[in-house]
Amino acid sequence: MPGDGVTNIRSRIRKLLRTPSARSRRSGGESLGRKVTLEKVLGVTAMGNSGLACDPRSGLVAYPAGCAVVLLNPRKNKQSHIINTSRKTVTALSFSPDGKYLVTGECGHLPAVRLWDVAERCQVAELQRHKFGVACVAFSPDSKYVVSVGNQHDMMVNVWAWKKDVVVAANKVSSKVTGVSFSEDSSYFVTVGNRHVRFWYLDQCRANKASAPVPLLGRSGLLGELRNNLFCAVACGRGSTADATFCVASAGLLCEFSSRRVLEKWVDLRVSGPDEMFCILRFLEIINELFVVNNKCS
Repeated sequence: MPGDGVTNIRSRIRKLLRTPSARSRRSGGESLGRKVTLEKVLGVTAMGNSGLACDPRSGLVAYPAGCAVVLLNPRKNKQSHIINTSRKTVTALSFSPDGKYLVTGECGHLPAVRLWDVAERCQVAELQRHKFGVACVAFSPDSKYVVSVGNQHDMMVNVWAWKKDVVVAANKVSSKVTGVSFSEDSSYFVTVGNRHVRFWYLDQCRANKASAPVPLLGRSGLLGELRNNLFCAVACGRGSTADATFCVASAGLLCEFSSRRVLEKWVDLRVSGPDEMFCILRFLEIINELFVVNNKCS
């Protein structure tokens, strides 16, 4: 059956996750190296997880290179480029769910959040609200909203109704943010960073019909004994795991939060450094996408 491989990977990942009281039993499990096969190595200049994006439909990979965005087709080994005419360095990027658009953030004074038509490689929107650099950007799964998070000098979280060029909700963060991910139903998104896992809810955004943005409602994740960790990447669940949120800590921990924001499970992945953590999280994101595709096909 076509879905058997995906099902097996899913069951193995579930076996990796243990409650804190069962962490001592993980030594008997299989290593991740036996479950993942390296097919290709791509040399990119991305400085972090916000500087690398992949369109799950086409497989197109995007990453910044100064004031340009490189669009790499790894299957054909071909590149194309989007040039930021403002000449400001691109710091963050993300594809829309349908792969038609790319959103970018930039650094410098009064940076813009820009939206690009991928096929035409032209700018379709320019959103300006941040005063300093942009650290993270993301589309909501329904493509209605774009969220942008400022860097440590800006600290603003803005939710844009991007087709109308308006901020519908905004708030501040008190920690450096390293990653952002939307829930499957677009009702909330999660930011992570230094001792920071925060859930932001969009109910008030949808009800807001005024021209001024409303305060964005945020609730901290309950980190328990892991409260002093640096969380370097995040992925909200898809399909059967839609109620869960997966985070990776630079200490080498894969963590699962419930829909109540409670840290329920974690596992030591036995690797070091946030870059390796990010690679594993991207793997889990791809598996989640495969679950959704497999469920639709069955």
